[in-house]
Amino acid sequence: MNIRLIVNADDYGRTGDVSRGIRAGHRDGIVTSTSCMMNMPTVADDICAAMQETPCLGLGVHLVLTSGRPLLPPHQVPALVAPSGMFLNAGEFLARRQEIDLAQAKAEWRAQIERFIAIRGRSPTHLDSHHHSSYFTELLFRGMLELAQEYGCAIRQVFAQGGAASMSAVPSEILTPIQEYAPRLLREFKPKTPHIFMASFYDQSATHDELRRLISELQPGVSELMCHPGYADPILLAGSSYARQRESELAILTDPDILQAIQARGVELISFARL
Repeated sequence: MNIRLIVNADDYGRTGDVSRGIRAGHRDGIVTSTSCMMNMPTVADDICAAMQETPCLGLGVHLVLTSGRPLLPPHQVPALVAPSGMFLNAGEFLARRQEIDLAQAKAEWRAQIERFIAIRGRSPTHLDSHHHSSYFTELLFRGMLELAQEYGCAIRQVFAQGGAASMSAVPSEILTPIQEYAPRLLREFKPKTPHIFMASFYDQSATHDELRRLISELQPGVSELMCHPGYADPILLAGSSYARQRESELAILTDPDILQAIQARGVELISFARL
């Protein structure tokens, strides 16, 4: 079995310059795939730019319930929004996760997928979720799997390499229940998914040494490396704590030495479309 690697950049569409940086990461580096935030203002133009500039870049949907505004009118998804009409933030969503109405969440996710299809002209290659929120409850994960099955999409592997405790950004309070319901639902739905999910290339750990370590430890089969490259524009700097770090990630992901390390190991770079 060959060693194959998906390098997926989250948050496409977060801002125009984040998207521009992701396209640079594909064109000049090792990024093979990205996940689109369909409720963000520039995402339609960004997807069109990807279709023209980087036609081999895999495009999936980054299901959003914790950032920005819903695509559906707020009165149709009252359990998902604050009084302002904005989505709950990640902490509020986590605290109220058992009160989230699955029908509302699924309707909003469907609207996001349908908007992607209207722009791209085909189903997304894969589904994952902002802040990993689609894994926060059994019902939410079931809803995501149902949509992936309906639209013929792959999904991101639930647990990061090293087990549940190492999964980046998943709150500690859901680690015990997710270890029960996620394997059971994966057996039921049998979604297309990489064998390994690597989440450690992030923030202070997004270094040349960490990426080289991950490349050196790749095993036969398909692995996904999550990353967050981009350019930090004023909108991102004002609205996100993860801004300049994206430029650092981009510099590493486009370093010729990293591509040489991948080639030296005989790794095939692919997107979710190849699963």
